Amino acid sequence: MRNPNGYGCVYKLSGKRRKPFAVRVTIDWHISEDQEHAVQKYKSLGTFATRAEALAALAAYHEDPHALPNSITFSALYDLWSDRKFSKISDSTVKSYKAAYKWCSNLYTLPFVSIKTNHLQSVIDDCTADWHTKKAIKTLFNQISSYALENDLVSKSYAQYVDLGGSAPATTRRPFTRKEQQQLWENLDYLDWIDTILIMIYTGWRIGELLSMRTDDVDLDEWTMRGGSKTEAGKNRIVPIHPRIRPLIERRYDSAQEYLIPSPDGKGSLSYYTYRDVYFRRVMEQLQMSDHRPHDCRHTFASEADTAGMNKLCIKRIMGHASQDITDRIYTHKTIEELQQEIAKIP
Repeated sequence: MRNPNGYGCVYKLSGKRRKPFAVRVTIDWHISEDQEHAVQKYKSLGTFATRAEALAALAAYHEDPHALPNSITFSALYDLWSDRKFSKISDSTVKSYKAAYKWCSNLYTLPFVSIKTNHLQSVIDDCTADWHTKKAIKTLFNQISSYALENDLVSKSYAQYVDLGGSAPATTRRPFTRKEQQQLWENLDYLDWIDTILIMIYTGWRIGELLSMRTDDVDLDEWTMRGGSKTEAGKNRIVPIHPRIRPLIERRYDSAQEYLIPSPDGKGSLSYYTYRDVYFRRVMEQLQMSDHRPHDCRHTFASEADTAGMNKLCIKRIMGHASQDITDRIYTHKTIEELQQEIAKIP
């Protein structure tokens, strides 16, 4: 018996397959390029071992079109979750999730309902990156599992049982000393990427904030940068560009397209992990400062600002720390001038 028009169809895929029967439904129509006929836009409901299973899935879809099919794969579920999630979070967090997802390739084609603790644990066990990357992968598992629970795809989250192994490494950090800062300046023209380290030291930007900054966020007339993440006080904040790093910002700005610190091919932003594990680490090893991490730059700014006697409220505004002052996030021209005067106190 033929299905009614617009109901959807079941068709058999070519070749030898474990699940040869595919299901698709029509979700929209559009006019063809020649403007002569209407063309259907399809949505796949997955593949099935038998025609009967495929027909049952098609019928279940029409009973509840918003229900997720039991055959949906890890990859397809990630796509649905990320479509909803990524518009609500910062660029740096998006990059973290995308980097974690790349480690999950062995799960991509598995139906999510069939994924258990041992599948998830194997991803962690096979990961050769550091503890923080493994934690990001587990966070991704938790997020996707919660999405599956919300949509009644599963009744239990196995992500909670994943073991990262060991404990979080100590995070005691130390600022760059004045001697080390001078060493950075002396090698500025000899080692690539030192400029990014100095920019962070003189602005207090987190590395994720700097990497997600677009050229549109940089004002070379007012000598300010706008960006931020993490907290409400930290988002969309204005940071004055210290006179010492203006040539560094200007040079980056003139050679950039969309992002101030682009990827090497210039086609997008640089990921946090690539910056930290490749470029930052390379500079630190060459200068014999391997105990430093990118976040030490932010600690250095805070230390130098305090030592220079900067106004406490200005420090909070620049670093994106919350303040009890209700005018803290209102940036007038006078406020920007004040921030510029204060940041110039740092030598």
